[in-house]
Amino acid sequence: MSEATVTKDKSATKSKEKSKKGKGKDKKKRKQQPKHRYTAANADKYLLYQLSVNSADVDVDFLEKVYEEHNPGREPLHLREDFCGTHAMCAEWVKRDARRTAEGYDLDPEPVEWGKRHNLSPLGDEAASRVSLYLEDARNEGRKAPDIRVAQNFSYWLFMKRKELLDYFKKVHASLGPGGIFVCDLYGGTESVEHMEEERKIAGGFTYVWDQDLFKPGTAEFTCHIHFRFRDGSELPKAFTYVWRKWGMAELKDLLADAGFSSVRSYFEGEDEDDPEEGDGKFEHDEEGDNCESWIAYLVSQK
Repeated sequence: MSEATVTKDKSATKSKEKSKKGKGKDKKKRKQQPKHRYTAANADKYLLYQLSVNSADVDVDFLEKVYEEHNPGREPLHLREDFCGTHAMCAEWVKRDARRTAEGYDLDPEPVEWGKRHNLSPLGDEAASRVSLYLEDARNEGRKAPDIRVAQNFSYWLFMKRKELLDYFKKVHASLGPGGIFVCDLYGGTESVEHMEEERKIAGGFTYVWDQDLFKPGTAEFTCHIHFRFRDGSELPKAFTYVWRKWGMAELKDLLADAGFSSVRSYFEGEDEDDPEEGDGKFEHDEEGDNCESWIAYLVSQK
C-alpha cells in the first residue's frame, strides 16, 4: 500500500490518543467498539487498527464542513483518497449520498482487499459500485477530477525529500476540479519527536500502543510502530511500521503555496470544556495554534 514504508497499512496512525488536544475524535470511536475479546492468535490487525485509529465518519464531517466554507452553496460529489489502505473514508463518503463517487489509490493489495470485504461489501452492491480502487502510486493521474482529495494519517510523510513532496503536491493541485480542495493532516508538539511509547486500552480486551522509536533531528527521519497487546499477555509487536520524514506545518504551508494552491489554511482542535488538556474533536480555522505538548491539525488547500 505504501510507496516507501514497510508497513502493510499506509493509512498511518492519526495518533489522536497522544495529543493533549487530540483525543476528542477517539471518544466518539470508543462508543462504537464491540465487546469482543481479542488475542494475538485470533486478532485481525486491520480490524484492530480501525477500532483504534480510524474515525471515517468524523473525517467526512470535517471534509463536508471545510468544502462548504471554501465553496458556499456547492456540493462536493467526487472524493479521491490517496494512500487509501482499507479505504474506510471512501466507503463513508459514498454511503452518505447516492450521487457521490470515490477513488482510492494505494500500492499494497492486502489492505485494499480487506477493505473491499469489510468496508465496501456491507454497503451493498450499488454503493460499493461507486467506489473505484486502483493499485497505483498516489502520484498517478486520476480518472476523474475530484472535488476533494485527501492524504490522511500523515501518509504523505513517506516523501522524504522536498523535491518529491513538492512534485506530489503539484500533481494534487493539477488534478482538482474547479474550487477543489486538498486536505491533509499532521502531528506536532514538543512531545512529537521524543522516544516514547504511549498506550490506550480499547474495548474488547486489547491495548493500542503508539511507539515513537527513532527521530533524527538532522534529517527529520521519523520511525514509528504500532503494537497491539492483549489481556491474555500475548502481543502483536510492530503490527505496522512507518518510516517517514516529519514535516513541520510552516514548511508544508510553503510547499503547498509553491505547488500553486491559492490558499492554505490550518485547522487546530479546540479544548474540551471539562478538561483543558483534552481535545474536543472540533477543528477550527487557526493560523497559529497553541504550542502544547502534542497536537493534531489539518491543512486545507484550495486550487
